[in-house]
Amino acid sequence: MKIGFDNDKYIQMQSAHIQKRIAQFGGKLYLEFGGKLYDDYHASRVLPGFRPDSKLQMLLQIKDQVEVVIAINAADIEKNKIRGDLGITYDRDVIRLIDIFRGFGLYVSSVVLTRFNDQTLAKAFQARLETMGVKVYHHYAIEGYPANISHIVSDEGYGKNDFIETTRELVVVTAPGPGSGKLATCLSQLYHEHKRGVKAGYAKFETFPVWNLPLSHPVNLAYEAATADLSDVNMIDPFHLEAYGQTTVNYNRDVEAFPVLVAMFERILGECPYKSPTDMGVNMVGNCIVDDNACREASQQEILRRYYAALCEQKQGKADDSQIYKLEFLMKKAEVSKTQRRVVNPALDKAEQTGGPAAALELPDGRIVTGKTSDLLGACAALLLNALKKLAGMDDSVHLISPTVIGPIQHLKVDHLGNRNPRLHTDEVLMALSISAATDPVAEKAMEQLSKLRGCECHSSVILSAVDEKIFKRLGVNLTCEPRYKG
Repeated sequence: MKIGFDNDKYIQMQSAHIQKRIAQFGGKLYLEFGGKLYDDYHASRVLPGFRPDSKLQMLLQIKDQVEVVIAINAADIEKNKIRGDLGITYDRDVIRLIDIFRGFGLYVSSVVLTRFNDQTLAKAFQARLETMGVKVYHHYAIEGYPANISHIVSDEGYGKNDFIETTRELVVVTAPGPGSGKLATCLSQLYHEHKRGVKAGYAKFETFPVWNLPLSHPVNLAYEAATADLSDVNMIDPFHLEAYGQTTVNYNRDVEAFPVLVAMFERILGECPYKSPTDMGVNMVGNCIVDDNACREASQQEILRRYYAALCEQKQGKADDSQIYKLEFLMKKAEVSKTQRRVVNPALDKAEQTGGPAAALELPDGRIVTGKTSDLLGACAALLLNALKKLAGMDDSVHLISPTVIGPIQHLKVDHLGNRNPRLHTDEVLMALSISAATDPVAEKAMEQLSKLRGCECHSSVILSAVDEKIFKRLGVNLTCEPRYKG
């Protein structure tokens, strides 16, 4: 993969820019963190060279100034909302994030339960957090939000929310996902701080869309593709254009909400410190792209992956036609076609030749490896073994797993666990390979190649099982599937 992004430059430039913003407001800043703070895999895919934990590393540059507040919507706890990329509930992700942040030495001061209404599961979650030594605060639904400004910015609106006690200059407000109430948490805090005579400010860290890239740049179009189900649209920031005569990119929700934010700032602070939604942001990503073509190509591939994912979701009844139409429109704008995904045709050709499910994977050096369904292995399990052999420089005829290992696993599956299909799937074949590696140097050498699969592209001729999909995700393989089930 070509490197298109200077990660070290980004970390230094971003932390310096945030410190400037803190100083602008007299030493106290509430920073709303959009997107993923710790594991931003979307950014690492569309900006090759951007590391998934870059934003966290940036904060570690100034960690003595930082404390983290995590917002979670109490209603999301109640309905067990799932974070799609990790497959875990939002409340479990909050626990995970607390452990990660603390492990890196970041101070997590509290969790705020937004839209709190005495929900049973939310109260149980609060009890669990408190046993971990985490302070928990409640924020409530405000009638007329966000239109009724006079009510919202009053003792009956923000005034009813708990004031979150903070002690450091930079308060990062993050969340497990969208709709968690990060912005409302920041504004509520500004209201309470102002009433206490403390001068504090607000800024927003949103990686995408990138404000200083063109509207039709594939990096920005890939963001629209990622949020196709939310109907987000990138647009020119009209407020910034009017105030400065400069064309910048923002997205519809921030532009639509800006007049309301201005009115809230005026109520809380007496004046609004910003002339546009772009002004509120502190994102330096666009200044750290070092190879525009590499980022364009990576973003085009991301749009294609989002398209295939939506086709599969449509097949499963999880996406509608409008989402597909939008992605097809974005593909046209980004000048990308399905033929640019090099692993698709080899997977389909192998499936047609063999009459069963098949898969293809592109190795880091550009070679394409395929896998077919057999009596012993599923197509993706065979693909993994074939890829590892190629990476280790082994001949295709080499057997990595002894039949004495495969046999007992098949016996367990069929005779004891009630499976009708004796074929090994990806998780089972990796377990079998690890067992063989304990005594076989050849298998051990193949195992050592697994890390080289990270970032590789893969395509399956059928929709995979949740287990196979999860294994590819853990290996860091960028997977797409044809929108069909195996016969």
